[in-house]
Amino acid sequence: MQTQILDPVELTDCSTKIFDASGIRFEETIAADLWRKVMDHKWILSEKLGRDVGFRAACIDFLDNFEAGQDPHLGRQADLLGEMGAQYIDRDIWKTISDSQPPKQLVQKRIIRPLKEENLSKKHGVVIPKAIVFFGPPGTGKTHFVKAMAGILGWWFIEIAPSMLMAEGVDRIGANLRATMEKARRLEEAVIFIDEFEELAASRDEADRIDRSITNEFLKQVPLLKSQANKVLLVCATNYVRQLDTALLRPGRFDCIIPVGFLDDDGRRTILEYHNARINVGDIDLDLIVQKTRYFTPADLEHLYQLIAQYAFDREYETGKDFAVTTECILEKIGLVRPSLTDEVMTQFQEDVQTYSRY
Repeated sequence: MQTQILDPVELTDCSTKIFDASGIRFEETIAADLWRKVMDHKWILSEKLGRDVGFRAACIDFLDNFEAGQDPHLGRQADLLGEMGAQYIDRDIWKTISDSQPPKQLVQKRIIRPLKEENLSKKHGVVIPKAIVFFGPPGTGKTHFVKAMAGILGWWFIEIAPSMLMAEGVDRIGANLRATMEKARRLEEAVIFIDEFEELAASRDEADRIDRSITNEFLKQVPLLKSQANKVLLVCATNYVRQLDTALLRPGRFDCIIPVGFLDDDGRRTILEYHNARINVGDIDLDLIVQKTRYFTPADLEHLYQLIAQYAFDREYETGKDFAVTTECILEKIGLVRPSLTDEVMTQFQEDVQTYSRY
């Protein structure tokens, strides 16, 4: 590894780069030395995690986790992050979620804003949620939403898949869960995400011995995680909130139970604009496309645009001429996608919203 040598122009820009990444302003000569250290840390962190880590992520991690004089190459945080498969999420993903979607407004109010205004939160005794559940029909964007939260907070995103905990057999799930949550409690800033939560925390009423023990272990682990003074947010997602054990749904375990449902017109428009900006699109009637995708989830829209992109690529490859996607092309592909939502699914979701939502 070689430390980069900066020319005078780059040196004068170091303070601005670090300020943009961290929100902290340093005098130029200090910033220049710090910039080199952050770039070294970026290289080491990327090697540990097996993926490229951006400058902003490396800068925040360096400033937050290492005291002056400490060797960042030996940082325990980096080791933990590597073991747990941590990812750094682009903060711009937050912009792909429409402001009109109620979960975004709620998360902004209950979690993002109090975390960014910690002194004001303490002044008024606001208790910031540390464990939440997202529920809603399949494909409605729960995972995307959690990643967007990690991105806007500037925290690491770590997904714990139930299949990972089951890798050594069902008898080891409880022990693996306990070990994983112990690691999570040692992190400083992270969003821990567990999808298909009903597989780990199903109702104990009709469960067998092993399933009951797994749910019991989770009931123990959530309060332990919440008791830490670090900035770790546990987010669990389920398509089947009715299957969760009632003890987890009562106040005291999870701070918020938040519905993530179907998209309204503005929500679909935001996602459609996001996808349209990434293909070679001509003149299109966006209002008509919004209307024709009423029953589409974010996952459905992503699949739709994969079909459109491949079709456009094939047409231009075959003809050798520029191919711009039109309204007619999009409508044709809409007809090939079976939407995930139905009136029945939407009705059941509204019932769950009334029964289980708590925030």
